[in-house]
Amino acid sequence: MSAVNKPKPDPTPPAPREANHPHGSPDTPVQYVPGVGPQRGRQLERINVRTLEDLLYYLPRRYLDRSLIVPVRALTLSDREVTVVGKVSTFKTIGGGPLSRRFEVEIADGTGFLRGVFFQGLHWWSKAFQRGQTVAFSGKVSLYRDRIQMVHPAVDFLDEEERRGMTARTGTIISLYSSNDALARAGLDSRGLRKIMAAAVNLARGKIPEILPPELRDTYGLPEREEALVQAHFPQKEKDWKLALRRLKYEEVFLLQLSLALRQHRRKTREQGIAFPHPQPGGLTARAARHFPFELTRGQRGVLTEIRQDMESPFPMNRLLQGDVGSGKTAVVMAALAMAVEGGYQGAVMVPTEVLAEQHFRTMDPFFAGLGVPVTLLLGGLPAAARRKRLAEIASGHARVVIGTHALIQEGVEFHNLGLAVVDEQHRFGVAQRLELRRKGERPDVLVLTATPIPRSLALTLYGDLDVSLLKERPKQRQPIVTRILDGKRRDDLYDFLKTELRKERQAFIVYPLVETSEKLDLQAAVEAYGKLSQGPLHPYRLGLLHGRMSTEEKEAVMADYSAHRLDVLVSTAVVEVGIDVPNASVMAVMGAQRFGLSQLHQLRGRVGRGQHRGVCVLVVDPPMTREARDRLAVLEATEDGFAIAEEDLRIRGGGEFFGTRQSGAPDLRLADPLADRELLESARTDAFAWVARDPELEGFAPLRRHFERAYGAKMELMDVG
Repeated sequence: MSAVNKPKPDPTPPAPREANHPHGSPDTPVQYVPGVGPQRGRQLERINVRTLEDLLYYLPRRYLDRSLIVPVRALTLSDREVTVVGKVSTFKTIGGGPLSRRFEVEIADGTGFLRGVFFQGLHWWSKAFQRGQTVAFSGKVSLYRDRIQMVHPAVDFLDEEERRGMTARTGTIISLYSSNDALARAGLDSRGLRKIMAAAVNLARGKIPEILPPELRDTYGLPEREEALVQAHFPQKEKDWKLALRRLKYEEVFLLQLSLALRQHRRKTREQGIAFPHPQPGGLTARAARHFPFELTRGQRGVLTEIRQDMESPFPMNRLLQGDVGSGKTAVVMAALAMAVEGGYQGAVMVPTEVLAEQHFRTMDPFFAGLGVPVTLLLGGLPAAARRKRLAEIASGHARVVIGTHALIQEGVEFHNLGLAVVDEQHRFGVAQRLELRRKGERPDVLVLTATPIPRSLALTLYGDLDVSLLKERPKQRQPIVTRILDGKRRDDLYDFLKTELRKERQAFIVYPLVETSEKLDLQAAVEAYGKLSQGPLHPYRLGLLHGRMSTEEKEAVMADYSAHRLDVLVSTAVVEVGIDVPNASVMAVMGAQRFGLSQLHQLRGRVGRGQHRGVCVLVVDPPMTREARDRLAVLEATEDGFAIAEEDLRIRGGGEFFGTRQSGAPDLRLADPLADRELLESARTDAFAWVARDPELEGFAPLRRHFERAYGAKMELMDVG
C-alpha cells in the first residue's frame, strides 16, 4: 500500500560510478539511477532490486485505466470491483473499544462522496491521508446506513498530473507498484516508484540487449525486449501492457526451461555414473519381487522397469517418483534398493523426520532380513556407543541398506560404496542437503520421491530436468476412503463414531493443527486434548501422544505401541502427515481442518484405509468457517485423486507454497503463473528443449548465451541435485 510521506532528499551524494558498470548497462547498481541514491538503494536491495535490470523487471502489480474509472454517481451494488478517483474531504477514527474502532475517510469526485472504511492498521491509515490529496479507491461497493462505502479498499495515491490524466477524455493508464512501509517512508510508494521507473527507462534506452532469438519472437509475435519493458511500465493502451507482459513471461519461462534442458543434456551425455548389471533371474531383485506379501500393480512394475533401465545405463539416474497417497511408492523403493545391493553397492534412504525414518525401518528391516540383507537405522539422537557401531557398519559395507534422517549427511558418516541415494519427501530438504547425500558416493544414482502430487504445469517448472515416473494406480488391497466434514460443535458425534470403530478392534488418529504458526501452541493443543480425551470422551480406551519435541526413544516407543495395537488412538500433531503405515487404523480425525492445505489433508487422509478395513476421514471445522473454506474442503469430499486435489490447491493458493519445493539455483518465476500461463509454459519448454537438442552450447545466438551465463551460469551446479 502506498504512503503519503513526501520523499526526502537523499543526503548522501551518489558515489562515483564503477568502471566495470557502464552507465545504463543492465548491471548498473540501482543507486546510480536518478532519484534513487544510496538511502533508497538500500531499501530496494531489501526487496532484491540491486541493479538497473532488477528495477526494470520490478513490474507493476496492476494498472489504473482511465476508461474503467467509475464516477460516484454511477456506482451500483454488485460483486464487481470498481475504481473511483477523488480528493480526500474528511477522515477520522471512530469508536472507543478495540473491537468497535474503525478509520473512515471520505473522497469526493464532483459527482458524489464515497467512504472508505478500515478496521485494521488504524494507526498507519490515520497518518496516511491529507485533505485535498488525490487517491484512487479500488474494491467492491457496499451500502451501510444508506451511505455507499468500500471496506478496506486498495488505495493508490496520485499526483496532480496523474489526476488530470484520469479525468481527461483521452485514454490514460497509470502503473501501480507494490510497496511496503519501509519503501514508502523512503518516498518509494507507487508514485515514487513511477518516477524512478521513468528515469530508469530513460537511462537504459538503447542499452537493453535482446536475448530472445528472432525466430522465437517472430513465431509468437512478441515485441523486442526494450520495447516490452517500456510498454510494461508506461503503456498507452491496454493491449500494450498485455503484449509486453506476454513477451516478458515467455522470456522468463524460456530461460527457466533452457536451464533445465541444459542440465538434462549434460547429465545424459557427459556425466559418467554407475552401470549396474542386469538383475539375474534368480538373483536378489527377483527374490525381492516374490517376497512382497502382495502382487505389484502394473504401474509399480512399469516404474521399476524405468528405474532398472536408468540404473543399467552408464549415466547417473536422476528420477522423480511422484505417487499419490497409498500408491505403493515404498515397495518400488525396496525393489530399487534390491537392484543396488545385487549390483554390489549400498543403498541409502534419507527422510525428513525421525518418525518417518523409524516407520521405513520397521517396514524394510524384516523384509530385507528375509533376503539376508542387513539394514541399519541412523538417527541424530542415538547414544554415542550405538552411533559408533552403526557408523562402522556403514563404512565397512556390512550395512547394505541405510535409512536415516539428516544424520546421513553429517560429518563422520562414510559409506563403503553408495550406489543408490533415495530422498523421500524430497521437498522437505534443502538443495545443499541433497547434494551432500550424493557426495557420499561416487556419482550414485538418485531417486527422489514426493507423495504430494504436483500438477503437470508446475512439475515442468519444478522438476523439468528430471525424468518423472508417475504412480496413480491404487493397489488392489487398498479400499476407498470416505471423507466427511463435521461442524466442531458436533464433536460428541465424532467421539461416538470413534468408540464404535474402537469396539471393532480398530484404531484411530486424532490430529491437531498448527496454531498461529507456533510450534509451542501446536504442541500445547495436542497435549491438552490428549489429557482431556484420556479422562473424558475416550476413556477407558488406550491413547498415545506423538509430537515433534519428543525424544527419539519416546517416539519409537509410541509408534511401536501403536503399530502393535497396544494403543487404540494416537493423538498427534501433523508429524504423522506422511509415511505412517498402520493397516488396522480406520479413522483419521483432523481437528481445525480449515487450517490445513488441501494437499496436507489429502496426505493425512492417506494414513487410514491401508488394510482390509474401510477408511474414514472426518474433517472437523471450527466456526466461523467461510464459504471459501467450505468449498475448498468439499473438494476432498468429492475426490480421492491427489492430482485433481493438487490442481485445485494450486488454483486456490497460487504457486507460492509449491515453489517452496523447487530446487535452489533455478531461475525464479516472478511473472508467469504455472496454472494461468500453462499454454505459454509448454510452448517455451518445447522451444527450449528443441534449441538445446540442436545447439547445446548456445552458440546460435550469442546474446542469449551471454545473458544466460551472466544470469544463471554460476547456479548450474546446484541444479545438478534435482
